[in-house]
Amino acid sequence: RTDGWTLVLAMGLGRGQSPLLMALLPLLTCLQTGMSLESIGYVPQLSRATLGGRLTQSTFTLEQPRGQFSHPSISDSDAIWLVVAHSNATQKFTAPQKVEDTPVPADFPQGGYYLTLRASRALYPGGQPSNQLRVLRVGNDTRCSPRTRGCNHPLPGPGPYRVKFLVMSDRGPMAETEWSSETHLQQAEVLQAAPGPQTAGTVVIIAILSVLLAILLAALLTLLIFTWYDTCGSTPISGPGELMFVRKYDTHHMSRPSAVGGS
Repeated sequence: RTDGWTLVLAMGLGRGQSPLLMALLPLLTCLQTGMSLESIGYVPQLSRATLGGRLTQSTFTLEQPRGQFSHPSISDSDAIWLVVAHSNATQKFTAPQKVEDTPVPADFPQGGYYLTLRASRALYPGGQPSNQLRVLRVGNDTRCSPRTRGCNHPLPGPGPYRVKFLVMSDRGPMAETEWSSETHLQQAEVLQAAPGPQTAGTVVIIAILSVLLAILLAALLTLLIFTWYDTCGSTPISGPGELMFVRKYDTHHMSRPSAVGGS
């Protein structure tokens, strides 16, 4: 229906009709572009494989959307982006009309979403799954700049996040999947006291141990002081008033000549 109205307006402009038609033509053209976005009935899922790091404090792992982009309107050259958004920002998501307009991770705090993990449908083939593990790890690139288009930068917080896939060609957005469910990342655990009756028992035990430790330290200190006092009290210490006896000796070992009898 939109194509028909656009054709009618174009014919009217060719015949020199009202300028109002000229103003409506760009509006209907944009409307046609928005209505041509195909909906793909696929919901992105977290990986079901048992692997380490499926959910971390800055990443999460998705199943690859294998065989989901086989529609004839999608070509092998079309880009398939992953849209990462805050859960409360999905309603305001607007597909960019050009690749140059794709939001980057640096826009995430203000805009609420960005595009990453650009691929093509050749990377997501259908058919029987192989033994090779095929997953997408979101937020796994710590080396790229968050201002780089397509950067898979680590996620800034615990979320929640929601994702979907967006197909874009040189003419603009072509198709999109459904939004995923909310994904919550892991959070750093904070050590807390055990709840309930165990808290009072733990406090009593800590208090008893603290008293015993204080008594032990006091006994050790008393023993050290007593040992030091006992050692110092039994050892004679020379003072400045004590007499000192020095043996007299001759330096040259000379003896006085014996007395000679009277002449």
